[in-house]
Amino acid sequence: MFDNSAHSRRRFLRISSLAAVGVAASACAFTAPGSPAAPTPEPAVTTPDQALQRLLEGNQRYVAAKPTYPNLTVERRTQLAQGQHPFSIVFSCVDSRVPPELLFDRGLGDLFVIRTAGHVLDDAVLVSIEYGVAELGIPLILVLGHEKCGAVAATLEAVEHHTTAPDRIQTLVRAITPAIEQSKGQPGDALDNAVVANTALTMGRLKATPLLAEALGKGGLKIIGGRYDLDSGVVVIADA
Repeated sequence: MFDNSAHSRRRFLRISSLAAVGVAASACAFTAPGSPAAPTPEPAVTTPDQALQRLLEGNQRYVAAKPTYPNLTVERRTQLAQGQHPFSIVFSCVDSRVPPELLFDRGLGDLFVIRTAGHVLDDAVLVSIEYGVAELGIPLILVLGHEKCGAVAATLEAVEHHTTAPDRIQTLVRAITPAIEQSKGQPGDALDNAVVANTALTMGRLKATPLLAEALGKGGLKIIGGRYDLDSGVVVIADA
């Protein structure tokens, strides 16, 4: 026969166990006294120098393997749904080893990132940069080259061996060739010299753009160059 008393005990134990799980879950959700408070909001960036300082501080944290991963909260995401106010444009290479948000330890809404192979400029890139300056009021443009850039290396090889790159890769070769020619004969590593020259030439093209030149003249914008070292993780500013 069915034992009602045994059934009742089993049911009681099952309900008690579920209740205990619920209490434990509630305890885990409770924030214990003395736990870290929410991070203090960062002051707004209003000048190019402030923007550069924030980038360099983030890179220092990244190099030291002590990132703080700022601005990655649900609250930040919700806030940004109302509008964005990035403090720096970073125009860099598409290389998977050079993600700006990680290199500078930044989060949602902080950086206006544009990436092409060898940070080659075209109309779409230029319009995007101009939009960031004119419409979003971004005070800093960082053109970021990097060690062992594949696009620059391919161009160097094509120029040295008088070859043509396949398909549309030749477009990159044509765009980067002036950097190869400018750095030719310099002492040191030919590829690294070409990377530095390519960054400088990109900066020069941006500075010559009427809209950006006007913003530079008013003092509300800086255009600088940098080089990222794949081994150390350090970003060295070439022209501040």
